[in-house]
Amino acid sequence: MDYKSYIAQRLKIENVSEEDVQGMLEVPPTNDMGDYALPCFRLAKILRKSPVTIASELAASYPCDGIISEVAAVNGYLNFKVDRVGFAQSTVAEVLTAGEKYGSSDIGSGKTVCIDYSSINIAKPFHIGHLSTTVIGSALYKILQFSGYKVVGINHLGDYGTQFGKLIVAYKRWGDKEQIERGKLRELMRIYVKYHEEAEKHPELDDEARHYFKLIEDGDAEANELFRWFKDITLREVQKIYDRLNVKFDSYAGESFYNDKMQPIIDELKEKGLLKMSDGAAIVDLEEYGMPPCLILKKDGSSLYATRDMAAAVYRKKTYDFYKCLYVVAYQQDLHFKQFFKVLELMGKEWAKDLVHVSYGMVSMEDGAMSTRTGKVVFLEDVLDKCVEKARAVIEEKNVALENKDEIARQVGTGAVIFGALYNNKIKDIVFSFDKVLNFDGETCPYVQYTGARCNSVLKKGGDIGAYKVENLTEEEYALIALLGNFPSVVREAGEKYEPSFVTRYAVDLAKAYNKFYIANKIIGSEENVKNFRLALTKAVKITLENAFRLLGIEIPEKM
Repeated sequence: MDYKSYIAQRLKIENVSEEDVQGMLEVPPTNDMGDYALPCFRLAKILRKSPVTIASELAASYPCDGIISEVAAVNGYLNFKVDRVGFAQSTVAEVLTAGEKYGSSDIGSGKTVCIDYSSINIAKPFHIGHLSTTVIGSALYKILQFSGYKVVGINHLGDYGTQFGKLIVAYKRWGDKEQIERGKLRELMRIYVKYHEEAEKHPELDDEARHYFKLIEDGDAEANELFRWFKDITLREVQKIYDRLNVKFDSYAGESFYNDKMQPIIDELKEKGLLKMSDGAAIVDLEEYGMPPCLILKKDGSSLYATRDMAAAVYRKKTYDFYKCLYVVAYQQDLHFKQFFKVLELMGKEWAKDLVHVSYGMVSMEDGAMSTRTGKVVFLEDVLDKCVEKARAVIEEKNVALENKDEIARQVGTGAVIFGALYNNKIKDIVFSFDKVLNFDGETCPYVQYTGARCNSVLKKGGDIGAYKVENLTEEEYALIALLGNFPSVVREAGEKYEPSFVTRYAVDLAKAYNKFYIANKIIGSEENVKNFRLALTKAVKITLENAFRLLGIEIPEKM
């Protein structure tokens, strides 16, 4: 049952819609404060009364029944307690009936959301710095799809620019075809690093690189054949990582795709009097909006990121007619997005308001940051391999007799990497630690996976779940059921705020609540009615944990 909707329907507040009331309802931090609460502070201005008075008057007028058993006004909050037995019966039944769809909704029905994420660079390694954009974007894809939206995942490939001229120079001077086919991205990176070392001593190499990039732009057969080869190697290699991380895309239209789509943008900027010349470069002046100018064309007439991103936004609107277009890119690019969003707005694109920069913090290893140019880079493939290897060692130590150790190590190790990037609020910088992410006792992926496996073990031992009637609930049972009932609103909020960590933290909270319940309440061996209810509750927890982790791209092993 949708309790928020039920409460909102019966709360009559002058000049406030039922939808607004429902949006204001929240879940209190502890059960003793009630199951739902309406903060009355925002209503004070509308009703011209103090929050305390508003809460008292609403409490006096609210009709309690068999669903909402108690309403109380406390310090400007209106607290609601649901009938616990009825709530337990209906919530567990709802989870078991909905199964894999529990927590899903149709709030996004008829709306398309484009998500631009991962956006790797051709011929450069898929490193730990790409982890956040990839898994945040993928989680948002799954969360929004689960909420009824049509989602278009876009990998805006970095497949344009002078670096490809540099790579051709590097290949022609120090490359070997067989070595590159064998070493793939690592070998391409080796010759790219070699180029930068040599260019320090011989700056004329940069002229040669610019020449080769111009050949690519002009359609030269040899230059483009090499460019396509570098691109094919990259996409084949990164696909292996995407498969491991359970990440998918619907479009790989990268920067080069928009080469022939930029001129109409430039023409329109000229027509609307927005384009100005400054020291030979074409800019849009944004001084009155508190920003430096947005550079559209360099002195030599070549385009920049902003030009291509505007062309991409126009193309996406025309092609997908998006409700929102999200860009999952690190916070260092905040200004870039503010600038080109503003330019589109000044061009009269009313949909510019629907472009959203989903920014996130940086990921580094415990030993510091990275640079592709110098070769100081941590390959994501190596991080995944090491995490799986360490998970295998932990499993070997904790459960020698466990079957399918390699498969379980893969699920635990890969899950730990994803979880490590999604556990904290996305804007926080992350220092990745193997020991922390693989801890079986903390607020970690293995802890939640172990709880899921524990649920499987209980259900296997318990056998078929017979009929039951909910009677007296223990505190642990009710706390667990209250969390289960909250899952749909957690999914909704994660989608609305573009914050997968809400789902990650929810999974940890649910796992903790189940383990507390498991320790305090006998399941197998208890009276038949109680046993059946607790088995049903265990199954509901298993379903919900799996649903939450599926939205993050993480698997839960059957056994651990």
